Amino acid sequence: MGTSTEKAGPDAAGGDGGQGGATGGSGAAGDAGAVADVTTSRPAAGPVSLSPSRASDFMQCPLLYRFRVIDKLPEKPSPAATRGTVVHAVLERLFDAPAAQRTAGGARSMVPGEWEKLLAKRPELAGLFEDDPAGERLAAWLADAEALVERWFTLEDPTRLEPADRELYVETVLDSGLRLRGFIDRVDVAPTGEVRLVDYKTGKAPRPEYADGPLFQMKFYALVMWRLRGLVPRRLQLVYLGSGDVLTYDPAEADLLGVERKLLALWDAIQRATATGDWRPRRTKLCGWCDHQAVCPEFGGTPPPYPLPVPGPGRALPVEVSGEGQGRMDLV
Repeated sequence: MGTSTEKAGPDAAGGDGGQGGATGGSGAAGDAGAVADVTTSRPAAGPVSLSPSRASDFMQCPLLYRFRVIDKLPEKPSPAATRGTVVHAVLERLFDAPAAQRTAGGARSMVPGEWEKLLAKRPELAGLFEDDPAGERLAAWLADAEALVERWFTLEDPTRLEPADRELYVETVLDSGLRLRGFIDRVDVAPTGEVRLVDYKTGKAPRPEYADGPLFQMKFYALVMWRLRGLVPRRLQLVYLGSGDVLTYDPAEADLLGVERKLLALWDAIQRATATGDWRPRRTKLCGWCDHQAVCPEFGGTPPPYPLPVPGPGRALPVEVSGEGQGRMDLV
C-alpha cells in the first residue's frame, strides 16, 4: 500500500496530559513514540480530551492517570523511552529522501544526528548518561537504536512505500462531546483508496494475553480516522522492532462502535473521579516501572493534596476498573 507523500499534521497540546507516556513511569515498559514533557509548571485542570496513552493509564491505574493528568507530577526520562523517540524520528524522516536512497545504512547513520536534535530540545536528557564519562553506555545505547532501525528493513521495504502521512496528529469530537486525539506513526493509502494505519513499537511483541492493549490503541486511531474521514481503515499494523514481529488486524465498523462505547464508559469513569477526587490505586506488575511509588498508598505513600475543587459533601460511587496494564477493561 502507499501513494502520495504528505508531511505529518501539526503538533498540538492537549488537556489530558499528552500523547506520550514515555518516561520512567509504568507506561514506559514497552515502547515510546515521544518523550513525555511532564512538568508541574501548568496549573491543575480537569481533563478535556482523551488519547490512547491516557486511556491506558486509567485502565492500568486510575491514580497514575491522576498523577500524570491532574497533578502533572514530573517523571524521569528513561533510556528505553528516549531510544524509542530517536528511532521513531529516524523512521519518520527517512521518507524525506527519494526511494532509492532509503537504505539501512543511511538510516543507521541518522541515529546520532536525531539524538543530538532531541538533546538540543531536551537538554535534561543528558542526565541519562551523566555517570558515563567514557561514553561507553551512550555508545551501546546508540548501537541498540541503530540495530532497531536496521531490523525495520527486514520487516518493511521503504523503497516501495510512499506514506500519505507521518506522525499525523488527529483529533475528533464524538457526538457525545468527548474529544479524542493522538498521533499516528504512519498512514498508507493504496491506489484503490484503502487506508492502513501503522504504529512502530521498539519493544517486543506482547504475549497473546497482553495483545489487547496495543490493539486497543490502534482501534482508537481507527475510530478517530473513521469519524474524521468517513472511512474505516482497511488494516491496522503494529511493527515490533524489538522482536521482529508484524501484527495486523482488519477492523470492521462493529469493532469501532464497540471501542466508542468503551471509551464513553471510560470517560464517564474519569469524569466521576475528577468530580469526586476519588482516584483509586491499582497494584499490578507494572508498578515497578512507576516513578510515583513515594506518593502511592499502595507503597505507603500519601498523594499530594487534590488540586481541583470537590463540589458538595456527597461523592459518587467509585467506578471499578479491572484488566491488566496493557489495556483490558471492564467498567461496572
